[in-house]
Amino acid sequence: MTLEEAKRQIRPLDTQAMEAAVAHWNSIAKPLHSLGKLEDFVVQLAGITGTPNVKIEKRALVAMCADNGVVEEGVTQSGQEVTAIVAENFLKAETTACIMAKKCGADVYPVDVGMASDTKVRTDLKVAHGTKNMAKMPAMTREEAVKAIEAGICMVEELQKEGYQILATGEMGIGNTTTSSAVASVLMEEPVETMTGRGAGLSSEGLVRKIQVIKDAITLHKPDKNDAIDVLAKVGGFDIAGMAGVFLGGAALKIPVIMDGFISCVAALVAVSICPEASGYILASHVSKEPAARLILEHLQKEAVIHGDMCLGEGTGAIALLPLLDLGISVYHSMSTFEEIHVEQYEELK
Repeated sequence: MTLEEAKRQIRPLDTQAMEAAVAHWNSIAKPLHSLGKLEDFVVQLAGITGTPNVKIEKRALVAMCADNGVVEEGVTQSGQEVTAIVAENFLKAETTACIMAKKCGADVYPVDVGMASDTKVRTDLKVAHGTKNMAKMPAMTREEAVKAIEAGICMVEELQKEGYQILATGEMGIGNTTTSSAVASVLMEEPVETMTGRGAGLSSEGLVRKIQVIKDAITLHKPDKNDAIDVLAKVGGFDIAGMAGVFLGGAALKIPVIMDGFISCVAALVAVSICPEASGYILASHVSKEPAARLILEHLQKEAVIHGDMCLGEGTGAIALLPLLDLGISVYHSMSTFEEIHVEQYEELK
């Protein structure tokens, strides 16, 4: 499916299914709305899938792996070789996200959408061997940005055919907090200083350098804030584009997709900038410790339920939401109704 085809398929959520889910929640023998956001998530899932019979039994984490040429500017503590090492560790189930995913019954699918070197991770959706150094030239061409987005859409198509019912987004790519800060700063028209954090442990001196590199790249390339693909191409990364494609593919194929932390949230920001109706198909998991994360969630009008100061990436925060969703769905499907226990149902009081 192309990007344009995906955009044409995206529709508003199914309000009838959502109303049916709300009615069922209200019939369950407990105080109204007492499970809060857990109830809201189930209602949203009903609207996404088009049925109040909500199920997320088969789930997967899609981890987009890519390298960023901007690491040449000394904006990271680690070198690009770490991207390849961690990406292969996804295949060995040796990353933090993999351990968490196994506990939550989720399969993990790493994708090389643009790593500098080839590894054992699938490369059939690879766009290029890393982006260019955005401090000197655009990170990628517009055509490459679209191709990376379509790689994410392709992954959703594949997983839908295999029966997956919910997807979590994750990434691996040294330097991607730099590209994410740049993209978010432009799309949200916020100062670079506000949108930029230390990433994986930069020193204060490194943070100052990182901010200046982003500022200079934006000044040099003048990305169009009204054109998310232009922003991606000039100061973004393949991993961000790939995850944006997963969000858009999920919306087109009616599969819920969970945001992870800062970088994943930026990808969601890109997806919603491309197609605003995709927003309803996206679930927020946690508030990342990265300084811009809360601002992006507010901009997207998403409210995360986990406040744990997490900032690892890989999809760890998105995976952490699954047990909460399971708990809510379990009550939704299993608990007796007021009618079944012969007790008068609660009423909405004003």
